[in-house]
Amino acid sequence: MSFALSFPVTGNPTEVLKLVERSLPKLEGDAVRVRMRYAPVNPADLNFIEGNYGHPSHPPAIPGHEGCGEVVAIGSQVTSLAKGDVVIPLLGAGCWSQHLTAAEHHFVKLPSSIDPIQASMLRINPVTAWHLLNQQVDLQPGDWVVQNAANSGVGRALIQMAKKQGFRNINFVRRAELIPEMLGLGADAVFLDTDQGVSEAKDLLAHSPVKLAANAVGGDSAIHLMELLSQEGLMVTYGAMSRRSLKVPNKYLIFKNLRLHGLWITQWFEKASRAEIQSVFELLAKMVLDQELVTAVDSIIPMKEYRQAMARAQEGGRQGKVILDLA
Repeated sequence: MSFALSFPVTGNPTEVLKLVERSLPKLEGDAVRVRMRYAPVNPADLNFIEGNYGHPSHPPAIPGHEGCGEVVAIGSQVTSLAKGDVVIPLLGAGCWSQHLTAAEHHFVKLPSSIDPIQASMLRINPVTAWHLLNQQVDLQPGDWVVQNAANSGVGRALIQMAKKQGFRNINFVRRAELIPEMLGLGADAVFLDTDQGVSEAKDLLAHSPVKLAANAVGGDSAIHLMELLSQEGLMVTYGAMSRRSLKVPNKYLIFKNLRLHGLWITQWFEKASRAEIQSVFELLAKMVLDQELVTAVDSIIPMKEYRQAMARAQEGGRQGKVILDLA
């Protein structure tokens, strides 16, 4: 028997989530059974439980878009994984469970020495940051990138990756006390997400071109990014933290000819080849091992205290991710 967190109906995660006991399926063919160790609580997970995510949840369902665990058993046809391997699932749901059973192609093997807590947070935010920097425009070392929500999971990862790849970055945050931390991660410049902050960023740029902006907020914050983008620059929206629609003043389309794209990393996973996915995780895992990529952790909370974890994950002012300990 094994325990999992499940919700019978959509709604407030602190109210509808339940700890349930379930039997393990028989292991056959190319199936792999993983003992899950840690899983973060992401906004996407909360939206999934609430019924507001891009993919319908179809309750009863087990949430959890990412996590990390260890292979404990394999089917007779499995060739790429062995008992004891450290893996992360690519299923997109179901990670808030002590055991996860799926076909071997739904898992990616990681180095055995990797920190399992950091590994549990690799699939969404770091991959999104990698995609923003490497799949949107042709960036060269020394080029400028701008982003809002710099203290978010994607924002922190983007700062660290940009530093490694030689891209200069301008970052916007909502609270002044966050600025020293962002600079410590390797940010070239950090400003408050205000009109004054935009003016200061312009002074720093001194007409240097800005090809790419990463938008996780929407509303007026997105306008700040558009103001800094150069002619025919690209703004990629991957989140909507303000819950305000994207407003595009006509002048940015007419006189700058800005391009506006969206990014939902789930769709990249659905289309990318196995070799491409593996190569990205090899890169990210090496950065973690070299301590060049560190994802902030707010708290680690036992699975049985899931209501506390859900409440904390919905609070503002956290210092990082809430992690479920699935032991």
